[in-house]
Formats: sequence, C-alpha cells, structure tokens
Amino acid sequence: MGKRKGAIILITGGASGIGRLMGEICLELGAKRLVIWDHEAQKLNDALTGFREKGYDVEGEIIDITKTEDVIRAAFAFHQSFRQVDILINNAGMIVGKFFESHSHEEIDRTMQVNTNAMMHITKEFLPNMLHSGTGHIVNIASAAGMASNPQMAVYVASKWAVIGWSETLRLEVEQRSKNMHVTTVTPFYISTGMFEGVRSPIVPIVRPEVAARQIIRDIERNRIFSRMPWIVYAMPFFKGLLPQRWYDAVIGKWFGIYSSMKEFKGRDGK
Repeated sequence: MGKRKGAIILITGGASGIGRLMGEICLELGAKRLVIWDHEAQKLNDALTGFREKGYDVEGEIIDITKTEDVIRAAFAFHQSFRQVDILINNAGMIVGKFFESHSHEEIDRTMQVNTNAMMHITKEFLPNMLHSGTGHIVNIASAAGMASNPQMAVYVASKWAVIGWSETLRLEVEQRSKNMHVTTVTPFYISTGMFEGVRSPIVPIVRPEVAARQIIRDIERNRIFSRMPWIVYAMPFFKGLLPQRWYDAVIGKWFGIYSSMKEFKGRDGK
C-alpha cells in the first residue's frame, strides 16, 4: 500500500474522469481520507454519495479554482480540519479545441487560469506545511501536448508547457530541502474521457481512463519524476531534440497523424 495507506489526499477536478478514478484507487488501497475540489455540484454530489455508500471517508468542496480568493479560503478551511495534505493531485483541467484566432479573450484567460495559474496558487497554499513537516507529494497533471505543438490546441499547449516548466522547477526546489518530498509531472497522450471527445489518433493509442489512473497512482508510489503514457510519449523529447523541425513535423505530424488529430474534436460540450 505504501504512501497511500493512511494518507490524506486532495484531488482537484476529482468528481469525474481520471480524478474520480484516482481517488477511488487510493481509497481502495488504504487512503485515510479523500478530499475532492470540483466546480460541478451535481458531479461532486454523485461522487461523494458513491464513495460514502462504499464506506469511505470523503469530503468535497464546490470551488472555482480560477478564483484565487476562494482557493485561499478553502485551503484555510482544510488546514483548520487537518494538519496537512499528504498527497496533492492537481488534476483539474480544460481545453478549448479551435484555431487560435477563434478563441475569445475569455477562453484564453480561463484556460490559462484553470490549467496553469490555479495549480500554482493551490500548491502555494499547501506547500509550506509540507516543507515544515519535511514530507509530501505534489502531482501535477500536464500533458504530452506540453512537449509537442499541435494545431487547434494553441492555448492548451501553452498552458501545459508552462505547467511542465513550473513543475520541474518546483521538484528541484523541494528536493533541495527534503529527501522525503516529491513532485511528479504527468504527461499523458489523449485520454478517452469526455474532455477529448472526437479526437482521432490512427497510430498512437488513446489512453483509457482506468489505465491512466492506475499508472499515475503506481508512479506516485514509486516517486517517479515523470508519469508518461503510452510508451511512445517517452520518445517525444528524443525526437524533438534529434530531428530537424521539418523532419519532426513529418514524423510526428504526418506519419503519426498528430497534427490532424483534433479535426473532429467535440469535447464535453459537443461543439
């Protein structure tokens, strides 16, 4: 069971998708308590009800993580109830799949706020207690898109590139101060949840949510620096560094079909 046994775990965006699956796996493996932050009230209620019917100790908070003052308030309330979070999983994310010029200014701002800024604000609220105790694990869900550009994902790609750079720097900082503190950066390919409805990938397999959730939890247990899936994602930095850009475009974009993968994208709203 390792570090999950007896742990208090906080997952953002934990009411559905891989967030809910990761929470359930942690509870099955002996987590003491699961705390879910999510902005969708009905999904949160459904998740809490389902977990409690199985006898698990869970709590939930309806929160818009783009509102920093709400993050600070919720974190303060958390610390009033618990000493600290043992494992923080920054999972909440969003995508607007369209060509860049079609984005509204509001879509640009919200994508960056949800996918990037909120992660930093949330982590800032919980990191000091982890540093004080000398233990803790922060997990940041980025994306393979944070390592490879892709048409109709410009703002999403930007947000995930930023997450990877920040998460890696955070890892170096915490490792300098405690050997028992860890940061894992997760960079999956497309996961077959509603978030990526309509995506097509002829060669690289789209990851099933159950597979993604189990691998992430397994990699947390092993204190992995990166959690990547499927295996081809591990080769992306190699291809990027080795090949001239036009060759890279041909291999990744045309042969693997990545650059056309978003052409039929619908997402959760079906548009």
